[in-house]
Amino acid sequence: MMIVIALAVFVIFIYTAGFAVKLWKEKNKPGSIAIFLLAIGIVVTPFFSVL
Repeated sequence: MMIVIALAVFVIFIYTAGFAVKLWKEKNKPGSIAIFLLAIGIVVTPFFSVL
């Protein structure tokens, strides 16, 4: 079950990071940075639930 959860988190991170890259290419740098920070938060949050 942990593999499924890790895979889901990874897929969500890739999708969100891809959106951040798209925003960066559209010259929306503040929005891109905010979305990338959100993507980092998506990866970090599950580790807090384990602790």
